[in-house]
Amino acid sequence: MSLLLNGGLILGWGLSLALALETNTTQAPLWLLVVLVLLRTQLQTGLFIVAHDAMHGLLVPGRRRWNNAMGAFALLVYAGLPFAGCLRQHQRHHRAPGSLQDPDFPNDLESSAISWYGQFLARYLSPRQMLLLLAGWGLALGLTVTAAEVPLAVAIERVLLFMTFPLLLSSLQLFVFGTFLPHRCQRQPERRAQPISLDLPPWLSLLTCFHFGYHREHHNNPGLSWFELPAARSLHRSLAVAEPLR
Repeated sequence: MSLLLNGGLILGWGLSLALALETNTTQAPLWLLVVLVLLRTQLQTGLFIVAHDAMHGLLVPGRRRWNNAMGAFALLVYAGLPFAGCLRQHQRHHRAPGSLQDPDFPNDLESSAISWYGQFLARYLSPRQMLLLLAGWGLALGLTVTAAEVPLAVAIERVLLFMTFPLLLSSLQLFVFGTFLPHRCQRQPERRAQPISLDLPPWLSLLTCFHFGYHREHHNNPGLSWFELPAARSLHRSLAVAEPLR
């Protein structure tokens, strides 16, 4: 199930990109362009979710090489990110969430959300990653000019609208629903509170960030894939309200 769903996310990302880059932005209605950008953003985020599952060995259990290769591909097309480096960062996050050793946590407990977001991005960006990202956009640009037979200026517009802009929105989506909101409580002076889970129905949790908002369940059960978190959330809540045995 995990391989099927996560493979579907990668395939959906590729197909949506091909469709979007073929779209005539000057003739398409505004609502269609908005839908395409939002779809591309969601599937862009889905690439990171695929890589995240790979970091926990959940894509191809028992086949580490295949698992990591799929995760590395997802991160490469997401933003040119290195799988090994992101894996180390994520392992540090799970070992000490909300501490100074947590790479996803701000250096200053009084940091604003904007400052925290800037630190969040800076820890994952590097010259090599940016070069890979620009190379990917350049490749898409060349393919759009050739395959869609459009002028360079039109191709640049499509790449910016359907690749660059969705990536920026995706990074914000991951930060807000996967880092800031679940971990903001840990900025308290004692910093003992666990990550929280966002109180969202499963359908909205899926749309916001593939259930990354069910963050306490993920930290308590890192062996669960993203699509299994709603069941864990439901079980956690039912146990919390269950009456004690007499």
